Amino acid sequence: MTQGDAKVGDRASVRDLLTFATPHRAAIAAALMLGMLAALAALAQPLAVSSILRAVRTGDSVAGPAALLAALFTADAVLSGFQGYILGRTGEGIVFGLRRALVARLLRMPVAEHDRRRAGDLLSRVSTDTTLLKTSLAQSVTGALVGVVVFFGAVILMAIIDPLLLGVALFCVLAATAGVLLVASKVRAATEEAQKSLGALGAALERALRAVRTLKISRAETRETAAISAEAGAAYHAGVRATAYESLVGPATNVALQGSFILVLGVGGARLASGALALEELVAFLLYLLYLVGPLAMVFMAFTELQQGLAAVGRINEILATPVEGSTERPADGQIADATSIENAPVARLDRVSFGYVPGRLVLEDVSLEIPGPGVTALVGPSGAGKSTIFSLLVRFYEADSGSVEVDGTDVRRMPLNDLRGRVAYVEQESPVLAGTIRQNLRYAAPEATEEELEEVLRLTNLRSLVDKLPRGLDTEVGDGGVLLSGGERQRIALARMLLAKPRLLLLDEVTSQLDAANERALKATISGVSRRCAVAVIAHRLSTVADADRILVLDDGRVQAAGTHEELLATNALYERLVQTQLIGARNPVEDTASIPGKREETAR
Repeated sequence: MTQGDAKVGDRASVRDLLTFATPHRAAIAAALMLGMLAALAALAQPLAVSSILRAVRTGDSVAGPAALLAALFTADAVLSGFQGYILGRTGEGIVFGLRRALVARLLRMPVAEHDRRRAGDLLSRVSTDTTLLKTSLAQSVTGALVGVVVFFGAVILMAIIDPLLLGVALFCVLAATAGVLLVASKVRAATEEAQKSLGALGAALERALRAVRTLKISRAETRETAAISAEAGAAYHAGVRATAYESLVGPATNVALQGSFILVLGVGGARLASGALALEELVAFLLYLLYLVGPLAMVFMAFTELQQGLAAVGRINEILATPVEGSTERPADGQIADATSIENAPVARLDRVSFGYVPGRLVLEDVSLEIPGPGVTALVGPSGAGKSTIFSLLVRFYEADSGSVEVDGTDVRRMPLNDLRGRVAYVEQESPVLAGTIRQNLRYAAPEATEEELEEVLRLTNLRSLVDKLPRGLDTEVGDGGVLLSGGERQRIALARMLLAKPRLLLLDEVTSQLDAANERALKATISGVSRRCAVAVIAHRLSTVADADRILVLDDGRVQAAGTHEELLATNALYERLVQTQLIGARNPVEDTASIPGKREETAR
């Protein structure tokens, strides 16, 4: 757990915990009322037992008291059963609502937040932490309140029967209470550490499973097993520490139960022998003693579970307090330019933009550029030049530290994200494909797309032949992460998915990197066709793609060094010429016919 996590957990209060129960207050109130009625029925049972014993001693009929006792038992069981059902359903409702809120927050968190967190830990907060809250809110709080009522009810009735015996019982109870309070803070700290360890374990396992093929080909099974086992060991030791503190509650309860019972039985027996106490009164007192210690154990357990819940509240609140993307208000009508009114203006523009992922370390410095439309604009440069970073700024995965990033004449910070990402489509270098069918993947960005539109993008991306070979066509499952597809097929599906959204600007980050020559030529034709109706910006490592671009931007060390066509830059820019020659080692004339010769893959910056 980070220091920030710990602080959030320390700040969590019972009020924070109860906030999650607010939508379910009616159900909790109903369960509390049923619990109170069940408690009253339970408190009346020793009195009914006492009446039966008195009737036996005096020779009176026991039918009435026995019937009353049976009715009280039945009422207690029925009321407790309904209470348990309501509490269980309410607990599940609390978990459901929390998980929905956490998932919505996680999916809307800025990319920068995801970059600094581990997916396994985030999954732990949605699963394990919310389950802890279910116990704390739906059961512990209500159980504690009912326990308090039963406790004080038993105390009052015991005081009526014999104040001296009550003093003996309370002595043991107070000793047990002091012990529980002593370990309560330890329970909370140990639970926080255990939850952190579980999150680390989930993150380590998720990391290995995500790269299982790399793991196997690298013969890293033994090393990863050892690393994950180490995380599991840390979770084990943290769980043992938490269990050790929790286990102290049991002996404290036993001290209250057994110690008080023995003392009360001894003192009560002496008072019975002296005639100061009747047998039925002693039996009723002993029954109330059980009612006194039972609710006390319930309160102790609830207090322990409350500490666990407070540990979970801190971790959950940390996520719920994280800002989401696009929290700015929608601009007034007319502040966002209509695409039809800016046909001659650049589709995208960066004006003196500086940005760094880490403070004090700029990736882009005072960058100004334009992407006209329609047409193809290529971004080239050494690894780390900032090419992919420009794409991330255009779709607002990150926001510029200074300067402005505009799409269709509007600063992206003033444009609602749905509007921005409806105008700008981004096909990433990794070309992620989601588990599901090909049809579901194609319609992911445009769920309303028609069958005719699907057929058009299949033709444009040369996917029709692939689909025709599959037994279930578009309804074929692609596997987790598209594992059942080749790299080139995943890239073409990712491209088709974005084309269905009909963007104004299409960003392509090395989409030809996993294509063979035939599919690359098909994709070049696709890009050429798409560029007639929208602007296309492409980062490519193959000169065949770059050389055909209408405009090329050369980046180096976070700055735009030059702009022009392939021929112009070869004649005027030393860096571009060096990049071309580097990718054409062994060619007799590196300048001549460079568009037809594939080059070495260029790694891009983030």
